[in-house]
Amino acid sequence: MISDIVASVDIIAIVIAIVIGYLLGSIPSAYLAGRLRKGIDIREVGSRNMGAMNVFYQVGPLDAALVSLADLGKGVGAILLVRWLVGIPLISPFDFSTGLIATAAIMGHIFPVFLKFRGGKGAATAIGILIFLMPWAVPFLFIVFAIALLITRNPTFGYSLLLIVFPFVAGFIYVDHYGQPLALVFYSIGVGIFLGIQYIPRLKEMHGKTGGDWRKVIKRRSLKERF
Repeated sequence: MISDIVASVDIIAIVIAIVIGYLLGSIPSAYLAGRLRKGIDIREVGSRNMGAMNVFYQVGPLDAALVSLADLGKGVGAILLVRWLVGIPLISPFDFSTGLIATAAIMGHIFPVFLKFRGGKGAATAIGILIFLMPWAVPFLFIVFAIALLITRNPTFGYSLLLIVFPFVAGFIYVDHYGQPLALVFYSIGVGIFLGIQYIPRLKEMHGKTGGDWRKVIKRRSLKERF
């Protein structure tokens, strides 16, 4: 009887955690920036993506920076809030519940309840979560992003590259040296693959606009160039 009660409490806690993660992930920061600053629906202009880069081109750099911070922090905020509510250390190793909360936040960004489930790609929210789970990797990740940006002048390619790098960081640094479970490696791989699928339609669109030249899709002449 007691074990059944404990199990039911755990299930309720998990459901509440997922709901909190999803709702925080659903906060449409890019949409709000477009509406409040320019009176536009960011999903109908430019790349039609509800993300910071589209805000950068369609609204402005300051707004894009604020949107980036908000999107990076949504998943992290959900994890910290749930950990605080259930009374576990805010900084803890990756576990099953953390994975559920993080995934719910990413899904909230992609399918926000506040915008009839039509949101962004989820990359910034995922990157924020993975950085939170692997904070000592930040200098290395910054170098990777900076080099990619310097060579390609394509911020989207730069942060997409981070999603490829994260599993290697998790495997070679965190699992061995920081006591993180191997599940962190598989989780970062799964997130990267899932988000990569989200970008396939946009990649096909850019490929067509460049006349089928993948080099132009990746490498830009300047930060302002966009397809």
